[in-house]
Amino acid sequence: MAPRPLLLLPGLMNDARVWGPILQVISLDRVVVKGQTHIADNIGALAAAALARMPAGRFAVAGFSLGGYVALEVCRQARDRVAGVALIDTSARADTAEARLDRQRMIDRLKAGSATFDQVAAEFPARLLHPAHANDAQLLKLLGDMAHAVGVDGFVRQQTAAMHRVDRRDVLQALECPALVVCGREDKVTPPERSEQMAHLIKGDVELVLVPQAGHLAMLEQPAAVIEPFLRWLSKVDAAPPTPSPAGASH
Repeated sequence: MAPRPLLLLPGLMNDARVWGPILQVISLDRVVVKGQTHIADNIGALAAAALARMPAGRFAVAGFSLGGYVALEVCRQARDRVAGVALIDTSARADTAEARLDRQRMIDRLKAGSATFDQVAAEFPARLLHPAHANDAQLLKLLGDMAHAVGVDGFVRQQTAAMHRVDRRDVLQALECPALVVCGREDKVTPPERSEQMAHLIKGDVELVLVPQAGHLAMLEQPAAVIEPFLRWLSKVDAAPPTPSPAGASH
């Protein structure tokens, strides 16, 4: 059986390069669609745009951070087509009131001119990275380059989409496909307990991986620890039936 197509969805101020370690090890036979999360200001539209790019049939979807919110919406919109889902350093819950206020403050600073986009972007690494990686020049450059690729308007759209998302724990409970949940043990943005809760809600085949010495960017901070379970998950996805069971069909 040919490998199933794979949809990759990046996080806030990220493009496809955030998936670099994964892209380096994926078989050339697999169709990989690199989704975008900065082209619309709501999660539903981002999921629909990603789905429109996918070839016919069943596919796997992997989302990092903001991309995880979109991945869950992809599962909701196209439940019968999703053959597997990977959720990395993300959450199924809606933003808290405090988190929404924090996002709005960033948007307001940019619109008011009280901070430049470079200044706002420069504040993120300290929150995202484990202290062991905080001074990794190559990693910091990548984060800066991706932020500039998204740009200020894309960043505002991303923050708006994130702050208005709804709780999608019901989607997790309905999953009937192989699932992978990954989180850095020191992730301060979406703490490990969020991932543990997500894994607990998934009733089917799910693997939970907590990555040591990693913050919110586990894929880039400790790539080897993420690659192994990711490839294991893809193997399960490829072995899944070509169509879901009647109980898993959309209604």
